[in-house]
Amino acid sequence: MSPFRAAEAGAALLLALLLLLLTACGSRLPERAFETRPTANPSGGEPLRVGIITSVTSPVGGQAFTGTRDGARAYFDALNARGGLDGRRIEVETCDDGGSGVGNNACVHRLIDERGVFALVATTALDYAGAPLVSRAGVPDIGGQPLTPAYDTYPHLYGIYGSSAPRTGKEPGWGGVLYGGTEVYRWFEKEKGARTAAVVSYNQTASAAYARLVTRGLRAEGYRVVEEQVDFALPNFRAVAADLRAQHVDVVFDAMDTHGNVRLCEAMETLGVRVDAKVTNVQNWSSSVARDYARAPGCRDALWATGASRNHQDTGHPTVREFRSAMGDRPLSQWQLEGWAAAMWFTDAARSCLAGGALTRACVETYLNRPEGYTARGLLLPVRYEHLARPPATRNTCLSVARWQDGRGWVSQGEMTENCATVPQLGYRP
Repeated sequence: MSPFRAAEAGAALLLALLLLLLTACGSRLPERAFETRPTANPSGGEPLRVGIITSVTSPVGGQAFTGTRDGARAYFDALNARGGLDGRRIEVETCDDGGSGVGNNACVHRLIDERGVFALVATTALDYAGAPLVSRAGVPDIGGQPLTPAYDTYPHLYGIYGSSAPRTGKEPGWGGVLYGGTEVYRWFEKEKGARTAAVVSYNQTASAAYARLVTRGLRAEGYRVVEEQVDFALPNFRAVAADLRAQHVDVVFDAMDTHGNVRLCEAMETLGVRVDAKVTNVQNWSSSVARDYARAPGCRDALWATGASRNHQDTGHPTVREFRSAMGDRPLSQWQLEGWAAAMWFTDAARSCLAGGALTRACVETYLNRPEGYTARGLLLPVRYEHLARPPATRNTCLSVARWQDGRGWVSQGEMTENCATVPQLGYRP
């Protein structure tokens, strides 16, 4: 797995598994599956075509997975407005896989076999069933979100958080085991003095498994852990909130979807339960917090987010300002910023190849596999693909942290390149 933590990819994987429980695989793509953005031929040559696969019409609605796509498209629009990639426009082909494996395979065939895309960028697929096809075709998939273990399994796939795994195409990680660190828990103990943590999960296999991973990491960092589980169909969040108060919990982690988090916060609000931190992940790091948690101002005031990318509200950073300018008046999210970074990663790789004389997929992958970590001009913590034969026992890892404050939005907590610690790497099966 990546040098930075199981919590991020694990939370994304958990979301995917939870949603798949609610979804029957369809036999065809939704009507909006094949969206394209036509472009005129540039004066510098034929367009360079890239594809973006997104689960737009997924069970959780049209906005859940579109952030990375929108960020990537904004980057390519801005690049084209500046003349493109050495005079060649980037032509973006998007495909909505409908959140199903069948739809995902159809998108892969459409973009690679029919449209002949040079690469995929910022993939965000609820069920990345087409990953083996992408890998066999040798098409680089750059900067995707790890909603499945595909980016820790297959060659030619490069997720936005990096990977240390061998990636032979046979099984995820090392013998089917992925590894991640405890830096999130270390940070809250060090910076907030947290010693008692609650982990809230559903009585559902994926949720319970992820909760066990979080619990294990917390205990490795010396926390007293309060384990709370609710019924997936009929959750009693009031009982959980009451126990959080009785147990004098400092910080709350969860193994639930956004809806469950909001309901938990509303129950805490009703009972007047206050904690030092209610920790969420990068997918919920967006400007919709005020709306989502409108009925839970106390819990909202304790909301924190952690990730591996720079806060999209860090306007003191020039690359963040560039991103925000390109996004215009749209509501912003951390996934949009990571989609922007994914498009930049592809562009920088392609530009390095053109400088060397030939733009080929092999050359692009040489850039992606270089030992120097890629940071997207400071937007990302260094992303590397290392292909280690054995998982590391410990890693020095860094962390991006932000806290929600009404009237200010997400406020960065320290410089992410300095929020670092050497922490143990714990194994888990995805």
